[in-house]
Amino acid sequence: MDSVFDELYRKYHHDVFQFLFYMVKNKELAEDLVQEVYIRVLKSYERFEGKSSEKTWLFSIARNVAIDSFRKQKGWKQRILEKFDWTTQQVMDEYPIPEEIAIQKEEIQLIYQCLDHCTVDQRLVIVMRYMHELTITETAEALNWTESKVKTTQHRALKVLKGHMEDKRRKEGMDIEEVRVER
Repeated sequence: MDSVFDELYRKYHHDVFQFLFYMVKNKELAEDLVQEVYIRVLKSYERFEGKSSEKTWLFSIARNVAIDSFRKQKGWKQRILEKFDWTTQQVMDEYPIPEEIAIQKEEIQLIYQCLDHCTVDQRLVIVMRYMHELTITETAEALNWTESKVKTTQHRALKVLKGHMEDKRRKEGMDIEEVRVER
């Protein structure tokens, strides 16, 4: 079990942390919740049947840990509204020019701020689908939902994001190009 646990931790630790961080928007809390995820993994690995991938199974546990954390906190919605520390964010492109970096950072910040207008379920789907690149099937397995529910929730979340991004751009006097949210 130790070698299996070590392998799971090595392969997925960063993804689990990043998922939890997007959900709770607090680095220290996300680190604590990652610990809780792996404690649950240790306690329940013998019950893992292999019907889904290990990654999907871990995200399912992480989702439950995040929801349990929200339930324990009074005023968790306020906590979700806290600002993100962009000094730790890295740009994915290896060789972007400075102007591209500024545009990417602005777009990421805008999307991140608008995620606050989504429900927890919508945020779960967006984070899993677009930030962790899980398929609809993997997302459905992780959330214990039907694929249809994932698709519907994703559609609604994208609609909310697009609407709030356009509103925010108008209010802040940004260039009012059509906001594109890729599917």
